[in-house]
Amino acid sequence: MAQEPWKTDQWFSSPWNYLPEVTEGFQFPASVQVHDVTLRDGEQQAGVEFTSDDKLRIATALAEAGIHRIEAGLPAVSPSDAEAIKRMVAEGLPTEIYAFSRCMVPDVELALDCGVKGVVMEVPASHHLIEKAYRWPIEKAIEASVEATKYAHDNGLEVTFFPIDATRATMTELLDDLEQVAAEGHVDKIALVDTFGVTSPHAIRYYTQRVRERMAVPLETHFHMDFGMGVANTALAVAEGASVIHTTVSGIGERAGNAPTEETVLALLTMYGIDTGIDTTKFTEIARLVADLSGVTQPANRPVTGEMLYNVESGIIATWVKNVGDELLEPFPYRPELVGQTAPEIVLGKGSGLDSVAIWLGRHGIHDAETKEIEAILAEVKGRSLATKGLLDDEEFLEIVREVIPDKVG
Repeated sequence: MAQEPWKTDQWFSSPWNYLPEVTEGFQFPASVQVHDVTLRDGEQQAGVEFTSDDKLRIATALAEAGIHRIEAGLPAVSPSDAEAIKRMVAEGLPTEIYAFSRCMVPDVELALDCGVKGVVMEVPASHHLIEKAYRWPIEKAIEASVEATKYAHDNGLEVTFFPIDATRATMTELLDDLEQVAAEGHVDKIALVDTFGVTSPHAIRYYTQRVRERMAVPLETHFHMDFGMGVANTALAVAEGASVIHTTVSGIGERAGNAPTEETVLALLTMYGIDTGIDTTKFTEIARLVADLSGVTQPANRPVTGEMLYNVESGIIATWVKNVGDELLEPFPYRPELVGQTAPEIVLGKGSGLDSVAIWLGRHGIHDAETKEIEAILAEVKGRSLATKGLLDDEEFLEIVREVIPDKVG
């Protein structure tokens, strides 16, 4: 079949995404890398505790999927975190291992001891947070950043400077502080950080443009989901030139979590034509591994990896699925196998229709039921589903069929 960026054999997005009027002004980088923060920021979600073994299992799965960089943890948190990072480095995974640290020389020393390639170095950026939450003079934050980033660079680490709460600083404060740290210390890359997820997509474009204009270093994104904007904000920052995106599996993380890897990578691929090189067929498997090890239950209809994402109850959609056969890009925006999901399944509930019942009857070899018989079964299915407030299983369905058409049940 003819391929267009919005319609391939694996997805069908909107052709509007690629109109010149829409794409004019985009400044995508030559490539986009994924920097996974599941093992650090993801673990900051209340109640999530990863053991060293857990971290190694997750890191291995991420590396096998082609994740470019893994932020393995903050060595200063605990000996277990430091051990996990060292194990990942020793494993020789096909990915770059980074540590996270505060802008403190002792933290950098711990990262160096772990053998990582790079370090993401955090410091408060908004002056009000420095003064009220940290109770530091502004000069202390700048001095600590200069000293620690220079020390990290001098000892061979790649430095991503990570200004916490940047989006609630004034732009003048932020840019002046970034420039001073870069000039007096060392900055290889700057993370555009929206710690509290409070920035609109329109403001993210402005933020990215201003930092790019002032700072001649690659930009990374680190956006939270407190208002659900993380995916959109990441896409718009990439369209303004950001080349590394920080994400977590299933969006786990502090408070409402981080921009989720699955939605972000898939949106870039299908809506913008940006292929990160990640093996999306592993998304569901990895999401379920992380859910199991984290204990975080995900919604059944979660985008990309939800357990019931390809279950169809609506009678109208069930008819679509029946009619289109293997042309699943009519009732779905992407094929299930693209993200490691199983084939669509017609389920029975209050919203089901005649075709839904006919499909279930066909599974049991009943192909000669009359329309009035199917209608009678459907009425019972709807009643049962409403009474139990749930879907019917196979035995419940057969029980109804035996009552309505006993002579046709084998």
